[in-house]
Amino acid sequence: MASRADERAAPEQEHSSPPLPARLALRPPTSPPGPVCGARWPRSHDLMTELPVLTDAFDALRGQSPGFAVRRGTWPEAPCELPAAGHTVTAAWFASGFDPHTIRLYSYGVGRWDLPVVPPHTTAEEAGPVMTAAGDDLSRERQE
Repeated sequence: MASRADERAAPEQEHSSPPLPARLALRPPTSPPGPVCGARWPRSHDLMTELPVLTDAFDALRGQSPGFAVRRGTWPEAPCELPAAGHTVTAAWFASGFDPHTIRLYSYGVGRWDLPVVPPHTTAEEAGPVMTAAGDDLSRERQE
């Protein structure tokens, strides 16, 4: 049986664990432009937790993303700015005309990436093929 000291120590051990992977699939930079540039499979609906993980992974792969856009009402919180590693990400919230299951990342001077969002509660068996197809350079040809 664990002592109270052990129970108090457990949360500290959780904080020292490495961060979980971003669960982000991006099409190769050599892919022709298209409406879908990859996919994102967040672990929760907490944008304050999920966006820094996403932007850190995106920044490492494509360059700094200073902005993102989502549909208002898709995420419980609607901040105008979110902290990311070494910079702040500015939000654009759309009330209509924007797919509620998409997040758009902007990288000024480089482009924009529209990423369908796989719902957090989706099983690995269901999300896996979606993530693979979204990051696959050939998936666009298969859909046509």
